[in-house]
Amino acid sequence: MYSIESTFGLRFISLLAIVLLLWVSFNIIMRKWLKVERKKLFSYNHVNEKHKKIDWTMRMITIASILLGFIINMSRASTDWFWFLQSWVVLFIFIVVSETVRAVMEKKYAKNPNAYKLTISELLFVLILFFILFKTDFFGLL
Repeated sequence: MYSIESTFGLRFISLLAIVLLLWVSFNIIMRKWLKVERKKLFSYNHVNEKHKKIDWTMRMITIASILLGFIINMSRASTDWFWFLQSWVVLFIFIVVSETVRAVMEKKYAKNPNAYKLTISELLFVLILFFILFKTDFFGLL
């Protein structure tokens, strides 16, 4: 049986707080530097109707991919799963593609010419941050 250290919860919450603080701080600094207005929290922030249709199409494809990947992987032995059908891989790909599409739409249609720069910088920051977390085993948490 696996045992979890008694300090795991505290370390996990601390790690989440640090990551969230870095992410929010980066966002605030870049928004002020690029003079881009803050987006509404928990909203889709579509640039226009074309972007909305593309985004919702990608969301439906992602949901279908996660469900199909789950069904396929569950029908196989756990040691024989397809890594590219695991939900975290599909979500990672969705986030990268979704933010890239957002940046392209902002470049073409946004009122503020720096909006796409903010989107690209946020995406690169998050990718680098999660790469560092993954390579360091979440700073020794795992």
